[in-house]
Amino acid sequence: MITASLVKELRESTGAGMMDCKKALEATNGDMTAAVDWLREKGISKAAKKADRIAAEGLAEVKIEGNIAAIVEVNSETDFVAKNTEFTSMVDEILNAIIKGNPTTVEDVLALESSEGTINDLIVAKTAKIGEKLSFRRFERIEKKDSESFGSYIHMGGKIAVLTVLDGASEDVAKEVSMHAAAMRPQYVKSSEVPTDVLEKEKEIMKEQLLNEGKPADRIEGILVGKVKKYYEEVCLENQIFVKAENKETVADYVKNNGGSIVTMVRYEVGEGMAKREENFAEEVAKQING
Repeated sequence: MITASLVKELRESTGAGMMDCKKALEATNGDMTAAVDWLREKGISKAAKKADRIAAEGLAEVKIEGNIAAIVEVNSETDFVAKNTEFTSMVDEILNAIIKGNPTTVEDVLALESSEGTINDLIVAKTAKIGEKLSFRRFERIEKKDSESFGSYIHMGGKIAVLTVLDGASEDVAKEVSMHAAAMRPQYVKSSEVPTDVLEKEKEIMKEQLLNEGKPADRIEGILVGKVKKYYEEVCLENQIFVKAENKETVADYVKNNGGSIVTMVRYEVGEGMAKREENFAEEVAKQING
C-alpha cells in the first residue's frame, strides 16, 4: 500500500510533485530507491536541482472576474521561457486558483488545488518539463464594491502589470490610471502611505544636500517643505502629474474630475529588487553543449 508518508518522503527527497511521486511509488511497488530512479528517468526529479538558480525573469499578469481581480508575478530564469505556452498556461492557472480561493499568503496560494495536485506541485512539474527554475513570487487578490471599477494594464508583454481600483469613475478612467502608473512607477498611492522612517531618511538626505549647497541653516526647514512636496509628486500616484494632462493636472484631480477617487493601485515590475543572472553567453552555450 502506498501511504501518504511514503509520498511525502519521496517528494521531499526529489522535489517532484505529489501526483508524480504517487505514480512513481505505484510503478515501483513502493520501493523508494526505484521510485527515485523512475522519477529521474522521467526527468521529473531534476526540478529539485534547480532550486538554487536565479529566476528574475517571468511574467506579471492580471485577471478580472466580476468583482474579484488578481495580480501576480511568476518568475523564470529566462525571458524566452516566460513566453512559452507551458509557462503562460501555468500563470493563468495560478490566477484562476487565486480568484476562486481566498488566499492571504504565498504559502496559501502554493497550497491551492491545481491540475497537478497543488499549485506548488504544478510549479514543480512545469519546472521539470520546461527545464528552468520557476517560482511564484507575489500576488494581490482584490474584491471591489459594485460602485467601484477595476482598471488593468499590461506593459511590454507582461514585464509590468498594474491593477487599479477607483470608486465612482469608469473602467476607462481606471485603465488610464493604470497606464499612467505603468509609465511613472509610483511607489505609493497617497502621501499618507509613505512610511515615517522612509520620509525621515529622505528629509535627512535633502538637508545634507542643502547644507552642501551652502544654504543657510535657518532656511533649511522652509526649503524642505517644497522638497517634500516634490518628493511626493515623484513617488505618490495621487500627487503625480497625469501623463496625458495638458494643464499639470494631478492623477488625483484627473480621477476627481471624472467623478471618482482612487481606492488602491498595485504595480508589479518583473524582477524588481531581485538579483539578475550574470552569465557569459559563450559559457552558457558551452554548458548546454557539454550537458
